[in-house]
Amino acid sequence: MTSSAGDETNRVRPNCAEMASEDAFKAFSLRGKVALVTGASSGIGAGTSVLFAKLGARLALNGRDLDNLSKVSKECRDSGAAEPLLVPGDLTDEETVKRTVEKTIAHFGRLDILVNSAGILAMGSIETTDLAQYDKVMNINVRSVYHLTQLCVPHLIKTKGCIVNVSSVNGQRSFPGVLAYCMSKSAIDQFTCCVALELAAKQVRVNSVCPGVIITEVHKRGGLDEEQYAQFLAKCKTTHALGRPGVVEEVAHSIAFLASDAASFITGVNLPIDGGRHAMCPR
Repeated sequence: MTSSAGDETNRVRPNCAEMASEDAFKAFSLRGKVALVTGASSGIGAGTSVLFAKLGARLALNGRDLDNLSKVSKECRDSGAAEPLLVPGDLTDEETVKRTVEKTIAHFGRLDILVNSAGILAMGSIETTDLAQYDKVMNINVRSVYHLTQLCVPHLIKTKGCIVNVSSVNGQRSFPGVLAYCMSKSAIDQFTCCVALELAAKQVRVNSVCPGVIITEVHKRGGLDEEQYAQFLAKCKTTHALGRPGVVEEVAHSIAFLASDAASFITGVNLPIDGGRHAMCPR
């Protein structure tokens, strides 16, 4: 008995679906890619490191807290990843930045992905933020990102790699009481767009994620006590369109997407991961 055209089509469709599924999986995979993640000892940097490990990336992890960095490294190994390279240190120190890049290249021989996640939050207004605090915020959140990126760019050009910066909704919207922080994140947004245009011809993509309120320790480190932090999170019901704060994994997923081949035609984007907060006009 001969088969009808419809039967032939039905036989082909499952294979096409399987191929499409396989292609999609490959596009989101980071298998074999070498990624340097800063701020990897806590918060978004730590969550991103563990997710990258699950997606098959080979990791160089930077953070100031060696104990926490070692714990994150273990989580990565438990996820089936190869032993991450730990490059601890304070990136406001220029020699540490140079050493971080040198050790990463010496160990892996290449660099495909740079995730600039290291940063701090500091409370203060124009009346209360002295120059010492301003310099500290800008040195960590902007200057160290500029320097590390500059040293990584030659290696990323070789692999046609990508950069993902961790910015904030504070770079896109104005909030009182965190002046230096807002300024630093606005700088990162502009840095992202400018570098994306500068490197586009060399096929290096540059994007940023702009989280809203994410449940990490950053706000407590920035000066909120337990009661203030609880009130701050409760307020997210009205300040975020989705009615809640976010969690680290939600930001990490977006970073992984932007770092993957699934985002191969995306560059120069400051992507809000903020439950709609950037679109809100609370009164």
